[in-house]
Amino acid sequence: MEPLFMEPVFQEKIWGGNSLHSEFGFDLPSEKIGEDWAISAHPHGVSRVQNGPFKGQKLDQLWRDHQELFGKQEGDVFPLLVKILDAADDLSVQVHPDDNYALKHEGEFGKTECWYIIDAKPGAQIIYGHTAKTREELAQMIEAGRWDDLLHKVTVKKGDFFYVPSGTIHGIGKGIMILETQQSSDTTYRVYDYDRKDDQGNRRELHIGQSEDVTTVPARENTLNISENKQGSSSVITYLQTEFFNVYEWQVHGFLKLKKQAPYTLATVTEGYGKLIVEDKTFELTMGTSFILPNDVESWELQGEATLIASEPGENV
Repeated sequence: MEPLFMEPVFQEKIWGGNSLHSEFGFDLPSEKIGEDWAISAHPHGVSRVQNGPFKGQKLDQLWRDHQELFGKQEGDVFPLLVKILDAADDLSVQVHPDDNYALKHEGEFGKTECWYIIDAKPGAQIIYGHTAKTREELAQMIEAGRWDDLLHKVTVKKGDFFYVPSGTIHGIGKGIMILETQQSSDTTYRVYDYDRKDDQGNRRELHIGQSEDVTTVPARENTLNISENKQGSSSVITYLQTEFFNVYEWQVHGFLKLKKQAPYTLATVTEGYGKLIVEDKTFELTMGTSFILPNDVESWELQGEATLIASEPGENV
């Protein structure tokens, strides 16, 4: 009955920066780190356990060999991936396929995701949706490069939350740090990349045909039904309950007591510090700490002043 603390996996990106060091204190391998794969069993970046009897083991290995930790869930692949993204520059405008398309064409699951805005510089924006009413209009606007007409921009601030189901055209703007909860997939179709060039002077590959195939047209309204459950000065905010994942914010001001609602729970500290108490064991929490509460942890307590984003598998995972 012990949480599994996960070792971060850093990904260098053309749009990355150094904020994962300056804000979270991570020791980064370069000045262009765009992503911390905080909890991941995806082959492009697998997390290792930092503590306890499973110390040093990879998450994909645990999923295969120790299903008791996860409530004996079905499926060959650990279904969730949690990232922290540092957008020192604009990310490409992109879209992700659903499971059917991705399994057929890419050999892995599709990618539905959601974003919690950890921080954002004043005026920072995301691209979230599009204006095309038909597939023909979408193709015409992409072909003509009418990006200002096509792309819907939203100004964001710290604490905002966005649901980004597969088929949603989106892009994270410069000056934004995000906690992303997503399906375990690394399939991305680039629609537009601002005509940027990589270190070799080459423009990055675009995936126009695939993007037009998988984009939801017209764009759908992704209305959130957010609720809050107060516990003294602390609270649990429920952002999403979907077939893929349920996502919560744990606001800890003093203490917060929680009980298991799913076979396992994932959590990352996005702000502050504190303690996690499981049975009679106490674990220190700092910004950027990520952990999994396995199936045999029935209840736990958080103490301190902290914000955590937590997730658990959805009903159909």
